[in-house]
Amino acid sequence: MSVPGRRRRFWGWGWEDAGPSPAQQEAIGRAVAARLGLDAVHMTPPPRLEEIALPPPRIAAPARLAPICSAAPYDRAAHTYGKSFRDVVRAYRRDFRHPPDVVAFPRDEVDVAAVLEWATGAHVAVVPYGGGSSVVGGVEPPRDERFAGVVSLDLGRLDRVLEVDTASRAARIQAGALGPALEEQLRPHGLTLRHFPQSFEFSTLGGWIATRSGGHYATLYTHIDDFVEALRVVTPTGVMASRRLPGSGAGPSPERLFLGSEGILGVIVEAWMRLTARPTFRAAASVTFSDFAAGAAAVRAIAQAGLYPANCRLLDPTEAATAGAGDGQAAVLLLAFESADHPLDPWMARALECAADHGGRFAPEAGRTRTSSEGEREGAAGAWRRAFLDAPYLRDALVGMGLVTETFETAVTWDRFPAFHAAVMTATTDAVHRVCGRGQVTVRFTHAYPDGPAPYYTVLAAGRPGSQLEQWAEIKAAASEAILAAGGTITHHHAVGRDHRPWYDRERPAPFAAALAAAKAALDPAGILNPGVLIDA
Repeated sequence: MSVPGRRRRFWGWGWEDAGPSPAQQEAIGRAVAARLGLDAVHMTPPPRLEEIALPPPRIAAPARLAPICSAAPYDRAAHTYGKSFRDVVRAYRRDFRHPPDVVAFPRDEVDVAAVLEWATGAHVAVVPYGGGSSVVGGVEPPRDERFAGVVSLDLGRLDRVLEVDTASRAARIQAGALGPALEEQLRPHGLTLRHFPQSFEFSTLGGWIATRSGGHYATLYTHIDDFVEALRVVTPTGVMASRRLPGSGAGPSPERLFLGSEGILGVIVEAWMRLTARPTFRAAASVTFSDFAAGAAAVRAIAQAGLYPANCRLLDPTEAATAGAGDGQAAVLLLAFESADHPLDPWMARALECAADHGGRFAPEAGRTRTSSEGEREGAAGAWRRAFLDAPYLRDALVGMGLVTETFETAVTWDRFPAFHAAVMTATTDAVHRVCGRGQVTVRFTHAYPDGPAPYYTVLAAGRPGSQLEQWAEIKAAASEAILAAGGTITHHHAVGRDHRPWYDRERPAPFAAALAAAKAALDPAGILNPGVLIDA
């Protein structure tokens, strides 16, 4: 659903009136051309809705569901793709040949159940849709001729905080609540979920849960899993509601079945979420290292010291320079602690000691406790934060310039990390040079655990007109093969979707695959929910 007076792009990230201006795009193009050694880059204009030829809907919603369903061109086009590189390239090509036939906007749980009942009887595939921010093909309509059509089930109208338990610090929240709206409704209670993925502005609570989203905290509470207290899920065979408890040993946890299920087992309609008091004390510091390996050793020491910083993100020299957080000569570690209860000087002091033990350098006044968010807007941390939030708009502009730009993230144990990192960088860089001729691969840590880091790699390379998707696919395959061969996971927080299926199938244990298939057969016997994601029907 759109904010009154403002509409989201049907083809890419964010609002229609946001993103780099034409002048800014020209400046970006010149900078990228200089970095990659290109003569110039040329901008393709983004698609306009009137340029898009959508095939006619194959199905129509029954009369009882007509008030909540749409086959309008904007709605169908906007629900055709997620927000991956591959999605945006196809949008720039004006290729919308496989849109959903109908977009449903349920108003409540009863509407969700009614859509699933109709779809089951009519053998129509249903793709649950939160904010549409998937970068792995998780919300794309399946191309499966066994189905009469496809419905995109947009939960955007289920957007309220229904109940707040201040004693237990928890809230019952509808799954379609976007990040900003969720936080605004919690603010009067002095509470926050404090889960801020890069997609925060345009992603939903239900989407975070269904994809096991990684968020704000770089250590300790890294995934949305840690905040889920109970779930309510509508499946084609009935409603699953788990009990609110701080913990339980009564068999496997029901809600864990749906965490990361990516819409194949049921539609999450609401959740009880654990909250925290809004932080009032903050301490932030940036630390530089001669190289990325020294910074990684410091991150390991901090992660294993039990300090649990909210931010512990390590950027390699090139990534730091790109974000404006460094000069390109040193790796940069962004450290931050926060609390609603106490000053943070002892925690920061110990973290800086760990960093210094591994050659880290920082300003003498670094890390002092503040009682406002001023530190988040200053220095290297502020520059990185601004670049982080603007990155999706920038990525769309780079796609329009004909470049190949992709990110892939993983996690691996500390003992394997040095060899793992070398293998992934070599395989990906070789693929970039082989496929694109020119390009770069950078890395940062998004999250850090006592037993290993979560490296996040970024590719920026020259593209050939008309061949961006083929170039992307070859680089993606090389990187993914290297990740699996070296002992990493195909995804730490971006989910599986359709893009990661070939590698997820090899990572996933066979007995678990059989158990997951059995769960789907029990909950979705007609196989209508997001077919092709995680497992085959």
